[in-house]
Formats: sequence, C-alpha cells, structure tokens
Amino acid sequence: MADSSAAKRTKGAQAEERKVDWRRWKQERKAEKKKWKEMKLLKKLEKQRMRELAEKQAEKQKEEQKEDKGRHYTLSVALPGSILNNAQSLELRTYLAGQIARACAIFCVDEIIVFDEDGEDVKSVEGDFEGIGRRGKACVQLARILQYLECPQYLRKSFFPKHEDLQFAGLLNPLDSPHHMRVDEDSEYREGVVLDRPTKPGRGSFVNCGMRKEVQIDRQLNPGLRVTVRLEEPQKPEAKVRKGTVVSSHHPRTVSGLYWGYSVRLASCLSAVFSECPFKEGYDLSIGTSERGSSVDQATLPSFRHALVVFGGLEGLEAGLDVDPNLDVTDPSVLFDFYLNTCPSQGSRTIRTEEALLISLSALRPHINEAVKTPSNSCRKENH
Repeated sequence: MADSSAAKRTKGAQAEERKVDWRRWKQERKAEKKKWKEMKLLKKLEKQRMRELAEKQAEKQKEEQKEDKGRHYTLSVALPGSILNNAQSLELRTYLAGQIARACAIFCVDEIIVFDEDGEDVKSVEGDFEGIGRRGKACVQLARILQYLECPQYLRKSFFPKHEDLQFAGLLNPLDSPHHMRVDEDSEYREGVVLDRPTKPGRGSFVNCGMRKEVQIDRQLNPGLRVTVRLEEPQKPEAKVRKGTVVSSHHPRTVSGLYWGYSVRLASCLSAVFSECPFKEGYDLSIGTSERGSSVDQATLPSFRHALVVFGGLEGLEAGLDVDPNLDVTDPSVLFDFYLNTCPSQGSRTIRTEEALLISLSALRPHINEAVKTPSNSCRKENH
C-alpha cells in the first residue's frame, strides 16, 4: 500500500511538473510570438521610415533640379546718356535708345546703368528733355525710353503718362522679351499692376496681369504697384479670377532660368556706377571696353556672380574720368578687372556705342558662358 501511495505521489508530482513545463513553454512561446510581432512591427516601421526618407530625398533632388534650371549670375551694362546728343532729331534719338534696349534684351542684360559724363548730376527720370543741342537731359530721356520699352505693353498706360520724351516711342521695335505676354499666352509668371479695388481683409489684392481674367494675389498691396506674379494652376476654369502668389522680380531668373527684363539705374558720374551698385557684394567682375585695351580673344574670365561691362561715349571712357569729382586717375584701365578691345583690327576709325554694345556682348558671350558654366541657351524663353 505504501508503495502504491508513493507511486501515486510520484505520478502526481510528474504530472504537476509536466503542467508547469507546459505553462512555461506556453509563456515562452507567447513571449517569442510577442517578440516576433514586435520585430515585424519594427521592420515595418523601418521600411516605412526608409520609404519616407527616400521620398523626401527624391523630392529634395527634384527641388534641387528645379533650382538648377535657374540663372544665378547677373550681367549689367553701363553707358553714358550723352550718346543721344549724337542724334540729329528727336526721332533718331528715340530710335537710338531703342537700339540700346534691343541689344541688351537680346543678350539678357539684367541691369542698364546710364551714367552722366557731362556733369549734369542727374539721379532720377523726374525731368524733361530741354531740346537737341542743349546738352540737357540726355540721361533722363535715355533712361525713360529704356524703362518704357522694358515694361510689358499692357502695363504702359498705368506707368507712363503722355510725355514728350516718348512721343516717337511708337516707331520702336518691341523687345519681345519672355515677360511681354500676349493676352492668351500661357506662362507660369506674369507682370502685373495692383488694382484699386476693395477686398475683404486677408483676401489679398486684385492684379491686372494682361489676361482676360484678373488675378487675386496672396497679399494686400497698395494700388498702382508693379508686381511679379506666379500663377497657380486654375482649379475651376469657370472661376471669375485666377489665383497667384507675389514673388520677387528676379524669381523667374533664379528659379526658372527665364530672362525677365532689365532694371534701369541713373548714375550721376562714372564712380557712382560702382558705388551705388544694388548688389550687397558689389560687382565681382568689371570690364571696361576701349580700342586701347587688350584683345578680347585672349581673355579668360573668372567665375562671378555680378558682372559689369562699361562703355564710353564719343570721346571714350576718358571723358567720364575728366568730370568725375571722385576719381583722381587719368587712365581708365585702373578702374576695371579687365580692359578689353572687343573688336581688334576694326575697319572704321570709330565704333558707335550702340554698335560697340552688340559687338562687345557678342564677343564676351562665350567667355561669360565658360566662366559661369551655364548652357548657352540659359536665357532663352522656355515653352510652357
């Protein structure tokens, strides 16, 4: 009997051990399953994180590629307003100014500086032409015509009231720059004028961008202001207005690589061309043009952000030096990084400034492209 009881107790203990072992195995299995699930979840989260990271990198690359389309350098041209005094009539003065504007637009010039080499001390276009042969207001007239031609046709009535300087502007050839849009032309950007129309607070302003529909921008601005607008894709074609965002005037150039016209600046003397530079870092490449300079063919330009090319008038750059109170030099070549002859072995005794502009910008173009490493067609209008 004792043996039987002991056997039963042994069997009972063994059964209890087996139960304990079973529970332990179940717990271990459960822990393993939980761990496996956690690992699976971690892997899933890691995959998701990697996918999101890849998407972000792809988006960043796309943004960088988009940014790379832009042109990040500027080209400025400076010339004396006195070149208009060479023309014998108001019509010819106007046409000469038109030739200057066309040449600058063709070669994607971003800034035109009209400097005074006659000591007129002119700093704005607020003035009137005083007649041919009176040594007066040539800088003002040239600057005003240049500004008029750069302005898109549909905005000219808003910014240029009737003026004697512009009476023959109808004779001039249009610049036909990318920002001179036709009414039905599709484009990502447009120039516009803020309209004097009441809007609800926080709803922005209305802008005339030369389209059949007005554009509602994202900011409340003063009426009569000229703005560059980036148009949004029309969500509803039947909507009465288009939506747009105000961007800086250089945004089309730096982001999309579009040539977006030039600005005009008046300088009271030759030294003011440099000292009143609108760029914080100034012009990091300056080129003077003269028949006494070294040949452009041998020139190798360094990389730059803001280049300036300066042209003289009938008497060359020396005339500007003579009347400049801030310059105490007699040789103009010391003012520039490069002093170049852009038309070696010329067949005429003189090259007129409007001719020198085309010759020089054409001769410098391959050197500039090499210096900035941009495609030769970077300033062409993009098809939208």
